[in-house]
Order: sequence, then C-alpha cells, then structure tokens
Amino acid sequence: MPHVVTQACCNEGSCVYACPVNCIHPTPDEPDFLKAEMLHIDAAACVDCGACVAACPVDAIKPDSLLKEEQLPFLRINSEFYPREIPRASLAPVIQAPPVRTSGRALKVAIIGSGPAAMYAADELLTQPHVKVNMFERLPAPYGLVRAGVAPDHQQTKRVTKLFDTMAAQPNFEFYLNVEVGKDITHEELLAHHHAVIYSVGASSDRRLNIPGIELPGNATATEVVAWINAHPDYTDFRVNLDHQRAVVIGNGNVALDVARVLTGNTDRLARTDISDTALTALRSSKLREVVIVGRRGPEHSAFTLPELLGLVGLPDMTVIIDQETADLVDQALQTHLEPLTRQKLEVLSTCPREAREPGGKTIRFAYNRTPIKVLGDGRVEGVEFQRNAEPTGVDQLEAGLVLTSIGYRGVPMPDVPFDNQRAIIPNEQGRVTDPETGKAHPGTYVAGWIKRGPTGFIGTNKSCSQQTITSLVEDYNHGLLADPTQRLSGLSKLIQRRQPTIVGHDGWLAIDRAEIARGKGEGRPRDKFVSVSEMLRVAANAPQPPLWRKAIRGSALEDLLR
Repeated sequence: MPHVVTQACCNEGSCVYACPVNCIHPTPDEPDFLKAEMLHIDAAACVDCGACVAACPVDAIKPDSLLKEEQLPFLRINSEFYPREIPRASLAPVIQAPPVRTSGRALKVAIIGSGPAAMYAADELLTQPHVKVNMFERLPAPYGLVRAGVAPDHQQTKRVTKLFDTMAAQPNFEFYLNVEVGKDITHEELLAHHHAVIYSVGASSDRRLNIPGIELPGNATATEVVAWINAHPDYTDFRVNLDHQRAVVIGNGNVALDVARVLTGNTDRLARTDISDTALTALRSSKLREVVIVGRRGPEHSAFTLPELLGLVGLPDMTVIIDQETADLVDQALQTHLEPLTRQKLEVLSTCPREAREPGGKTIRFAYNRTPIKVLGDGRVEGVEFQRNAEPTGVDQLEAGLVLTSIGYRGVPMPDVPFDNQRAIIPNEQGRVTDPETGKAHPGTYVAGWIKRGPTGFIGTNKSCSQQTITSLVEDYNHGLLADPTQRLSGLSKLIQRRQPTIVGHDGWLAIDRAEIARGKGEGRPRDKFVSVSEMLRVAANAPQPPLWRKAIRGSALEDLLR
C-alpha cells in the first residue's frame, strides 16, 4: 500500500527528510526542486512506513487505498514521474546553515514580514542555541499570503499555519505585530538593536495592464479579489460588482483559477470555509454564470499547475469547458513533442466538455491566443477587446461586466533599502542585499522569499530560499562581518511604543486566533476572521500579559541567562 502525494502539496520538503528510503523527489538539493509543481513518491521504493504522512504540514500524503475519487489521478501523476528505476542515495542530504559561533552573547536578528519565507528563516535560525529572533509585521495577524492569499476553499494548504504556530512558540522568538517598518521604526534603528535585518516582505503589489479602459469601474486585479475574499483588513471597503452574467480573468496562473473557482463556487460549500462574510453575502446574490480565463499564448503555455487544474475540473459546483477552437489547439499541441508535465495538463484539458453539464449551469471557460487591447464600456466595464495571436488573426470582443487582471505579483520598495525597479526585487547575492550600482553587500541586511527572487515557487519553496539566506547570514556573522548592536534589546519596545503604542505580541496574536476560531465553531467553519484592525486590537488588548518582572528584563542579558 504505497503512499501518494495529492493536490495540497506545498513543496515544503519535510516529507523528504522523514522518508527512510529516499523515495520522495525532487529533493531540495536536486536541480528540479525549485520549479517542481509538487513532490512525488516512488511507489516501487515506498515501504509504507507512513513517516511522510506525519511530516507533511498540509496533510497532502495519503495511502493509495484511501484516495477519494477526485484524488485518483495523482496515482498516475506520481508513477509517471518515475518512468524508470534511477539510482538514488539512501537518504536525501539535509541542507542546513553552518553552526553559529558565539562568544556567549546571542546573535540577534530582526525579520521584517511574517509569511512563509519569514517563518522558515526564523525556524532555521532558532534551530541553533544563542540566537534571538524578533519578527515585525504591519498587521496584527501574521502569516502573510497563507492567511490572506490562499483561497478559502484550500483549507488543507492553510494547515501549514499550525507549523508556523509551533515555530512562533519557541522561547527566543518574539512577535512585534501591528508595527510598520519605515514608519514605527527605521532600518537604522533595527540595525542598532540587532546584528542583522532580514526583509521577507513578499510581493505586495500587482502587475497591471496599461490599456484603454482599465480605469473603468468593474476592473480589478485577481489578487485584490482574493484579499477581499480572505477578509484582509486593507480590503474592508473593497467591492466586487456581481450583477452581470460573465466575468473575464486575464492570465491563467493558479490565482486566476482560484478567483474563477470561488466566483462560480457553491456558496453552501464556501460557507464552511474562512471566507469573509462580506464576500459570502455578495456571492450568494451573484448573477454570475460564466468566468472566462484568457491566456495570451496557446494551451501548452498555461501558467496554472497540474494539481490546481485537477482540483478545478473535479469540482461538482460548476463545469469547466473548452470551446471547439480551444479543443483544436489542445489536440494540435498534443501532436508535438512535449515534456511530460505539459502533456499531462493538456490531457486533462482535452477531457473538458464543450458545454455545461446542466442547462444554465455555472461554467469556467478557457480561451487562448488572445491579448487584451481595450476594456470596453461607458461609465463601467461592459466587455473586453482582444487581439487574436494566431490564425485566424483579427479582433474579438467579449461581453463582460467584470474584468480581473491576473498577470503576477510585484515587489515594492522598503525605506532605506536598495531596490531593483526593473525586476521589482531587493537586489541580492544568495540573500545578501547588495548595492545595485556597486554590487557591494549592504551591511547587515538580508532578504528572503519573493522580494528576494521574485514571485515564483510555492509555499514550501520558501524553505530552501530562506535556508540559503540564513547560511549567508551565519557565515558573515562567524567571519566577524556583522557589527555588534549598539543598543540593548530591552529598549526596543519602548522605542517603538513612542510611535506605535499598540504593539501586538505573541499572546495578543493567540487571543485573536482563539477568538476567530471560537466565532467560526458555532457555524461549522474553521474560523470567522476579524475584518478590521480595530477589532483585532480590541481582542489582543484583553490577552493575558506576562508578569511585570518578565517585561522588565525583556531583551536583556538576564533574560538570555534565564532561557
């Protein structure tokens, strides 16, 4: 009874190291790991020990005999990854940073951001003794895109936050939530209190289309809609107009599929998730019947992953369809020599029907070889005009009342830190922030995650990305390249509170977390999120406080001795 990796795989890699026979690939040290859409178990080598099941933070690994019907395609996907027997090492090599060499005083590191890359960086540091990590986040709730960017009907993926909770509970870790770096504390002030500062702030903006009509009401980005669906506090007043029958999503990555799936999804099913009440109410009164996902190139260049496509076509709520033109494009692409993963995606697309299962039923339709050239409308969105990129060439118009752009995330600059505007990242070499003109390292400043490498990879990809950064940081510290802090950590909270009196610590976050879970429990939901910062701060303010003596020694050498 071998085990199988299913749709929720986050590429985190803990399963790889748990496996006693090295049957899960690609491993973090293998060239294909960073671009892999998921990991795979070699059925011929699997000894059915179940160690990987316990290690997986998102419950994505199942015994083959317990697969649900919609998970059965993953049997073939796993087996096709291993077309022949390949010699493997008995165990996957463990990638870890060199030991921290301290003289008895702790290595102090500030991490800006609280998403996956930030949490993995903190965990990598805290596997070693004599390390202190302070994490700063603008919002009162941590975990970045896992909380606010993963679609609410992907609760398995969100389970990785349980792992992050464990990381945050470590004794030398401290949250500074509701603190904005650049406003409540500066980069230089952070360096004065720490040996190093790691920026792991993600890519919080969107790439935008620059075409006529894009400013009309009824235009938005897919990531804005996902944030609205997820009750992100910045989108409390955001509205999505659903009083029309068709929406168009420009771009066909996983976020495009998320938005299309939620907009056409069964609201009773969505009501059992952590979707925002505002979004759920809007979806219940929605007139939307069809979402068209439009790609600039052919179907063989689709940006979505195979697991997400399989999850979409397997849902009973709506029908994923392709018209005859797209079906012909898929058939043509299948006649060419393609790498296995692309072929698998095309084979799934080829099984899609040409019309809805039920007359008038909700549909998601894929369209290809079209570039948007104009959003049509008088006072609001009424359609999109496309340039056809293949024979027959020409111009198409598609009627729609909502146009969502989903062409990627983009990083934004941080105060007092170099930034590459063209690549929309903080320039770096293996995580060391560099000056874009001289190429020299920016002292004590590091970067991890999307702001380091661009918006690529999956949740688990950030683990190996952060490991590389921490390796660079520890090497620099061990070689005496990091200046000692000039200020005691005991003064850090007082400094911040002069500008931001409502810092939310770990206890405050736990109070918010417990309250959200309790609110959702009575409705059969995993949680009912607070939608405003003020609500979260009110709950956090009532959290149990540490004793006064503990507050008095926070950040001091005495606190380190007590630990």
